[in-house]
Amino acid sequence: CVMKINRLNKCAHTELVSCVGWTTADELFSCSEDHQILKWNLLTNETAVVVKLQDDIYPIDLHWFPKTVGGKKQATAESFVLTSTDGKFHLISKTGRIEKSVEAHRGAVLAGRWNYDGTALITAGEDGQIKIWSKSGMLRSTLAQQGTPVYSVAWGPDSDRILYTFGRQLIIKPLQPSSKVLQWKAHDGIILKVDWNSMNDLILSGGEDCKYKVWDSYGRLLYSSSSNDYPITSVAWAPDGEVFAVGSFNTLRLCDKTGWSYALEKPNTGSVFSLAWSADGTQLAGACGNGHVIFAHIVEQRWEWRNFEITLTKRRTMQVRNVSNDAVDILEFRDRVIKASLAHGHLVVATSLQCSLYSTKNWNTPLIFDLKEGTVSLILQAERYFLLVDGGGIYVYSYEGRLVSTPKFAGMRTDILNAQSVSLSNDTIAVRDKTDEKVVYLFDAQTGKAIGDGKPFSHKVSFLFPKIHTCTAKFKKHWLALTLSVCSLLFSLSLSLSLSLSLFFVFFLGTMVHTMAWNDSANILCGIQDTQFAVWYYPSAVFVDKDLLTKTIFTKDGSEFSRTPHILNYVGAQVSVRRADGSLVYSSVSPYPALLHEYSGSARWEDALRLCRFAKDQTLWACLAGMAMANRELTTAEVAYAAIQEVDKVQYINFIKDLPSKESSLAHTLLFSGHVQEAEATLLQAGLVYQAIQIHINLYNWDRALELAVKHKTHVDTVLAHRQKFLQVFSKKETNKRFLQYSEGVEVDWEKIQAKIEMELAKERERAANSSVRSSVASRR
Repeated sequence: CVMKINRLNKCAHTELVSCVGWTTADELFSCSEDHQILKWNLLTNETAVVVKLQDDIYPIDLHWFPKTVGGKKQATAESFVLTSTDGKFHLISKTGRIEKSVEAHRGAVLAGRWNYDGTALITAGEDGQIKIWSKSGMLRSTLAQQGTPVYSVAWGPDSDRILYTFGRQLIIKPLQPSSKVLQWKAHDGIILKVDWNSMNDLILSGGEDCKYKVWDSYGRLLYSSSSNDYPITSVAWAPDGEVFAVGSFNTLRLCDKTGWSYALEKPNTGSVFSLAWSADGTQLAGACGNGHVIFAHIVEQRWEWRNFEITLTKRRTMQVRNVSNDAVDILEFRDRVIKASLAHGHLVVATSLQCSLYSTKNWNTPLIFDLKEGTVSLILQAERYFLLVDGGGIYVYSYEGRLVSTPKFAGMRTDILNAQSVSLSNDTIAVRDKTDEKVVYLFDAQTGKAIGDGKPFSHKVSFLFPKIHTCTAKFKKHWLALTLSVCSLLFSLSLSLSLSLSLFFVFFLGTMVHTMAWNDSANILCGIQDTQFAVWYYPSAVFVDKDLLTKTIFTKDGSEFSRTPHILNYVGAQVSVRRADGSLVYSSVSPYPALLHEYSGSARWEDALRLCRFAKDQTLWACLAGMAMANRELTTAEVAYAAIQEVDKVQYINFIKDLPSKESSLAHTLLFSGHVQEAEATLLQAGLVYQAIQIHINLYNWDRALELAVKHKTHVDTVLAHRQKFLQVFSKKETNKRFLQYSEGVEVDWEKIQAKIEMELAKERERAANSSVRSSVASRR
């Protein structure tokens, strides 16, 4: 990204400009010590005086009343709060009329901020007090009193906590009286400005020690800048939380949320005392010490996918470059570009009023439709659909521009949804609940309805550091990877959801996984695990054969990625990683696993075997073993397990292949994967009661074996005989009351039992033969 700075007209204020605030994306109000409030129109490049304040009012801070109040969205902001040096704050209408002036503090009112729903106003004063006021300006409470001035204050994302400065320290105070206050030393000099972003829950601070820092909401330092030449006089998060701006003397800097700098400008403006982003996050305004108001917009944003590179060259212009043949296309838009996304062969561009869809095969004829809301905050893409998030909701569209669904859940706040809390696959949407961070809602992308019985997936540990991705596997199974935080340790787990049964199966894939991404086309997951770069070639192995999982993981040293890297994407055989210093690192992954997934998905098992024999890689053989067993392709599975020296499993697969009936074969395949209940249900449904009992005898599930025998009034003596034999081997006496009870009335005769078993197996063989004959007759017809 690059910032382009411009000033409208000449210096319109005659004194220091103390604060600025946007009403719309193209209109800004500024306040100055010359007692004037000016309105700047960026479309016409005109400046007009809104009102001249009384000579004793010297403005310090300005904050517009929120546009969204109680779920209702206003077109523009209609009033703002203005704090001043005389100890008052003033509620002023858009026309410049002072609706109310309130005596708030002794000395200057240094900051005033509305909460996110406009129900409360907080002010901070030179007298060290922090007060909360109603919308109409009535005092509700004094939140804090301290001996030093409070220079800056910010609301927490849910408007339930307050962040404020206390000399060199930062304090987070919950509004609930009994809650614990968090306080820590943040800077070596007095802290002048803070900001708290509702999207990423990160805190930004700048002080007289000439440094700016990024913190999480627990007071942990995530980034500290080197010492600048002058004190940091202003900081501001962009609305989407992806970037922030820092102002100092003759300095304006644009930074990534992790701290590294995108751009540094040195305008001749004096100190930048206040910074404000437009609601769409495309423009930045600064209040300057020499009377100027500077405006900056972000250009040179880049998007990459396979052989295409797209650059936002101007606010309404994109350049498309095909690096394989150096072909260049220019895309022009009617309005300025707010958000864009490039993936799965399509470019999705959201402007202030429209959404444009381009295919990478044809850049000349976009599909364009109007947006319901002006400000799109998030675009996500999958192969079939893409998803837009704005102030009104979540919308799923097809690439033909058709609205597919609008998923919703109770208490959903779209203003705080971002790429870390929403994920999209071809048929599933996952949304992390902000109000309860232990919950993830899952929706059908086609209908927008909650999957299964409507209950969300929940975990006993909060998704404190979530990174959610979905990937659709074959056979109507959905795979969801989640990262959770437990005592500062990050765990990654995989979830499979069966639509028909609405069952969740959860397994841990690994610990200390800091960042991860799914492959764009295959069920392959990559992540940075502690200091290692790891690729789970077949994470679904945990549902087929848990022992295979460790054999399907590829790892290599991840020191090249440095501290706290972030995986941007995993496309084809290339993983893009953003290092902490902002540099991009590309890591190549073997293309064979993705090819193996393709062969497996299209049942090309001979090709899969040839690939493994060519690659001579044990990891690939392990993947094939799992894929073959998942698809019940026993011959291929036998070869793959033999290649990785799993002799016992090869023998069991041969046993399954020799079983007389399809039902028995299916049941033992399920048993191979550890699904005992499903195996039992399959046999009972087919009327193979003895075989179901024998499964539990072999697994030493004696109680269940006896329960089935008694329930179906057959083979009780078989269960008792095997139980007695088991106890004799270990020289034990029977202590189970149920077995003692049935032993009294049942005679154990091994010859009779063997005869009954032979009869059961003969019946099964006969049924299997008859079924085979019926199938062949039906096929001839």
